[in-house]
Order: sequence, then C-alpha cells, then structure tokens
Amino acid sequence: MNRDHGMEGMAPTYPSTNGTFGMHPHKMMMMHMSFFWGKNAEILFSGWPGRHGAGMYALALIFIFLLAFLVEWLSHCRLIKPGSSDNVSAGIKQTLLYGIRIGLAYLVMLAVMSFNGGVFLVAVLGHTLGFLLFGSRVFKKNTDMFDCKTSDLPPMSC
Repeated sequence: MNRDHGMEGMAPTYPSTNGTFGMHPHKMMMMHMSFFWGKNAEILFSGWPGRHGAGMYALALIFIFLLAFLVEWLSHCRLIKPGSSDNVSAGIKQTLLYGIRIGLAYLVMLAVMSFNGGVFLVAVLGHTLGFLLFGSRVFKKNTDMFDCKTSDLPPMSC
C-alpha cells in the first residue's frame, strides 16, 4: 500500500523556523500582507527593483504610472475610424485593443499587489490623471455626457 497517496513524485518538505513546512529549505521568501513603505520592494518581476537603489525604484514607479495612464487612454480613445473598414476587421482591431487594455490593467493590479505604498499611490495617480485628460469633461468640446461613441472599447466596470 502506498502511504504517499499518489504523491511519490513530490519534493520533500522541510520544517521551517516558524513551524510550517516549505519546499525550499534555503530560500526564504517574504510576502507582505499589509501596505509598507520603502524602496526595497519586488514589483512585477523577481528582483525588480529589489535592492538596486532609489533610482531603480523611481523607474519602477514611473513604469507603473505610465501603465495606469495608458489603461485610461485606451479606455477613452478613438483609434478605429468610423466607416474606414468593414465590421470584421474593425471587430478584430477592437478585440486586440481590448486584450491590450485588460493585460495592462492586470499588470497594474499585480504591481499594486506588491503592497508597496508608493506603487499604490502612483497607480491611483496614473488612473486619475489619465481620466482627467481623456475621460472627464475638462478637455472635451462636446459636453453631452450621453454620447456613447467616445471610445472604441466598452467602459471598464465591475
């Protein structure tokens, strides 16, 4: 009788110092479960920016800001000209734009899940500034808010 219950190919687990069992005895990984402040964070990629200094952390914050800003731009832009192509090619272009927007939005979400306070603030700031420039009435000539054709993509909603 097999006492491993079908898990004979699994790597052995090792007890850690806090009483739990882990798969890798030499690599300790810490994941934050509350917001923290500091430049020594891992955002999106393993080791980035990590402990590479304040310059790399600032670059990571700029990157997250631009991602959030780009999501808002894609949510409110008109890249497909009306009447310029048939429904099939316009639908394929619209679907590709939608996929890009959702992918970028998920990247922003994953960055915020690093629980770094600075990342959270620049993500919110990027979305806010992007909405101010592209989605609000501030820079629109037409003040009719019921115009449904202000964007190629449907609005992002819960």
